Formats: sequence, C-alpha cells, structure tokens
Amino acid sequence: MSFVSSLEKSLATSKFTITGELTPPKSASIEDILDGAKLIKNDVVATNVTDNPTSRVVMSTLATCHLIEKQTGLETIYQITCRDRNRLALQSDILAANALGIKNILVLTGDYITMGDHPEAKPVFDLDSVQLLWAIKRMQEEGLDLAGKKLKTPPKLFVGAAVNPGLDPIEPEIIRLEKKVAMGTKFAQSQCLYDPNVLEKFMDQISHLDVKILVGITPLLSAGMAKWMVKNCPGVIIPDNMIKRLKATDDKVKEGIKIMVEVVSQIAPMKIAGIHVMVPERADLVAEMVKAIKASGAV
Repeated sequence: MSFVSSLEKSLATSKFTITGELTPPKSASIEDILDGAKLIKNDVVATNVTDNPTSRVVMSTLATCHLIEKQTGLETIYQITCRDRNRLALQSDILAANALGIKNILVLTGDYITMGDHPEAKPVFDLDSVQLLWAIKRMQEEGLDLAGKKLKTPPKLFVGAAVNPGLDPIEPEIIRLEKKVAMGTKFAQSQCLYDPNVLEKFMDQISHLDVKILVGITPLLSAGMAKWMVKNCPGVIIPDNMIKRLKATDDKVKEGIKIMVEVVSQIAPMKIAGIHVMVPERADLVAEMVKAIKASGAV
C-alpha cells in the first residue's frame, strides 16, 4: 500500500502516533523555527505549522513549511485557515503547497479576527472549513477547481481537520465532524484535553466514523494559565485538582508535564490514534513533553 506521507503511514501502521506544533516567527528570518524543528525532529512524526495563530501576523505558513522540510527534513502539516483568504487564494495556495512537496494539510476555519492584534483587519471567511474540505476533495478526486475548471495536475494531500471534544452541547460538533469526514478528512487533531472522562464519552459517540483522532496535549505551565484557558478556550475543561497541584509546587513546568503524562497514560487505551503536542513558541517544551511521555511508558 502506498502512502501520501509519513504521517499517513504512521497513522495506518503504528500503534501510537505523535505530532508536534511550531509557530512561524514574527520575523523575516527563519532561523529560530529551523532550530525548533531540529529540536523536535526525532520526537515527532510530523509537525503542524500554524497559520497566523490567534489572528496575529507571523511568517507565511506555506513558506515556513517548505523551508522546514527542505532544510531540516522534518515533515510538516500545513495549516490553512479560511479567515484570511478567499476561495481563489485558498485553492492557489493548496496547489502551491503540493508543488513545494508538502504532503499534509490541516483545514481550519480560523480564529476570529478580534482575538488578535489587528482587530481592524477585514475577515474573509469566504469558505468555512467544511466547504474548503469539499473544495480539496473535488480538486483531488475530480481534478476540478471550485469553478469546475480542469486542473492539469491535481494535488495529492493527506487531509486533516480540527475537532473539539469538550464542547457542550457536543452534538453539533459531532455533526460537523461527520461532515468533515464525508468531505475527505482522514485525521482530526483535537482541542487541548485535560479530562479523560470527556474524551472517553466523545470517542464512544464517534465510533461510527472512520477518522484517526490525535488528542491535543498542552502542558499547563501555571495555575493562571489553566484558569485563562478555561475562561477563554471553548471546550477546555481542567479538573480542579490539576490547578491545586500547580499552585502547590515551585517547579510548575515539571508538574505541568507530569500531569500531562498522567493524562496520556489514561487516554492512550481509548482507541485514539495518538497525540498532538502543542506549546506555543516553545519547541523545547514540545520536545521535553514528548520525551517524558515516551520515557514513562504511557504509550
């Protein structure tokens, strides 16, 4: 069987897959993120490269993915959001990504513009994530763009999307995931998860879907961070005992990582495909988190 990417192969053949995440620099220099890519290269199968995360300006994700792959050999997952581009630009970038050798894509609607530092910017949202997934499906399977025009060479990408197991009510999110899978989604990366009970219930509710789930893992670095996430990140549920543990320790990073190792040990048997480790702008902590999980025998 042939695979589009190493990520697709790992999800099809491995017991547990680990992906990471890198944030492009707010800079015209690529050196810092290349250093980060080298740091996590041996710990993850592939890494997301975020697309103007939380509506802040950073280097183009398309260029960053290409440079990471070319200069470090680490496979990337090209995040593309609908917030900043209309359907012409989205399709154009997808063709360019494949031409540059990028093999994985994660389709997102995108954080709303008021979350970022350019609230006066005009959001696009010409398509949402489900519509863009349909566009990619049409490009790949029919060789047509959204105007019905023939593509000389269709793209060939391993396609993913996002999911949020902690939303309440969860039923609309499951319906949306069903639509994403129908539109060609093969893997889904989740919002940060801290409560295994939330995941167990969610996995039961999506057992009818043929999609690989990578659970989002972000170590809590302080009690303040935990409280901020609960308040500002929809679907993030953090048990009180975790916050108490962070308050009671001097080495909050060490305790935060320890907590997440415990979470992974509980969720690993739940028929998930693996985990997606995210620590914004801290590739060193992504590497440390993954090493701690592997050393613990949790996976």
